[in-house]
Order: sequence, then structure tokens, then C-alpha cells
Amino acid sequence: MNVVAIVTVAHHASDGESALTPVHGEALLTHTVRGLLGVPEIDLVLVAAPQRCASLFSEAVGGLGCRVVPGSLRQAFAVVEPELPRDSVVLLHDALRAFIPAQTVRDVINAVRDGAPVVVPVLPMADTVKVTDAASLIVGTEDRTRLRTLQTPVGYAIEAFRPDLAPAGAATVDGHPDAMRVTSEFELSLAEAIAAAPKNEETL
Repeated sequence: MNVVAIVTVAHHASDGESALTPVHGEALLTHTVRGLLGVPEIDLVLVAAPQRCASLFSEAVGGLGCRVVPGSLRQAFAVVEPELPRDSVVLLHDALRAFIPAQTVRDVINAVRDGAPVVVPVLPMADTVKVTDAASLIVGTEDRTRLRTLQTPVGYAIEAFRPDLAPAGAATVDGHPDAMRVTSEFELSLAEAIAAAPKNEETL
């Protein structure tokens, strides 16, 4: 086993339920896991399921060929760590990012294999970012040319692994707009459109 992807809902307490939101007739989590399993470079997909959602997570991914581990991200990693060769790549992927292109996943894997200990896909910041003070008054403008929005999967060389979806000092590869977190009604409508669109090999 050289590449293991761990799907997590580590951001917010409500993300477990959000991962079960129906999109085009299936849970968002189902789309996420099926997409990762469709990347040939990935040998195993493991789902870290909150205890309260474990049975529903298992139902959502039943028959897909992944493993569901009730508990934390650390507990999920502990299950597979003894099986991993020392040259393995570990991917941490947000369950709510169901439609990242396969090529972006490959770019992360390849960057780790090329020697980067930690790699994350990012997008340039398009909006103007203002700084406010304690009274919510605008006091400055950030230089957005150096700002990036982080996506997943975050890729790790196994010796550099830590359960952190926003690591400092990570190398970057280009992200993709389809890799949005599906958390709002607008994003859900976009996810429905992506899920309904004809598939090609570059879209998870």
C-alpha cells in the first residue's frame, strides 16, 4: 500500500450531518468516497466517522470498498499505520469536498512523491480582503496577490503526517473551483449540477 486517503469531517461539529446531505440522490459522503476510489493511485480509502454518525456513514458508503473507522482522525490513522510502508503517501480529505478533479489529487500525490513532505491544493484569492479593528471599522487592505484559499486533499509523506487540514509551511499545487466545501444552499445547487453533469476521467 503506497497511498491511503483518509476522509474526515474534522472542521466543525455539524460536518458529520452535512456529509450525509443528499446530492443527486446520494449522500455527499458517497460522492466523495466513490471519487477517491476512482483514482487509481489510491490504494485504500478510510473514513473517520464521528461516533454519532458511524452507522449512517457505513450505510452511505456500503459496498464501495472503503473502510469506516468510528472515532477521530488519529484513531483512523492508527488503524492503518502499521500496514503502511515508510514511503507511503497519506491524504487527508474533507468529506464535504466531493467533486475535486482527479488530476488535482494526482498532483498532490506526485508532489509528495517528488520530495515535498506536505502538499496542499490552493486557489488564488479573488475577493478584496479588508482588515477591521475591534469596532468593525476598516483599517487596511490585505495584499491578495499572496493570499490563497486552501482545499484538500492535504498530502503527507508518512513521516511528516499530522492530523492537520491547514498546515503551515506546506508546498502548494493548483486547486480547482469544483473542490468547494458544500455547506450552503448555493454550494448545494452547484454540487447538484456537477453531480448531474456527464462525467469524465478528470472529475471525481
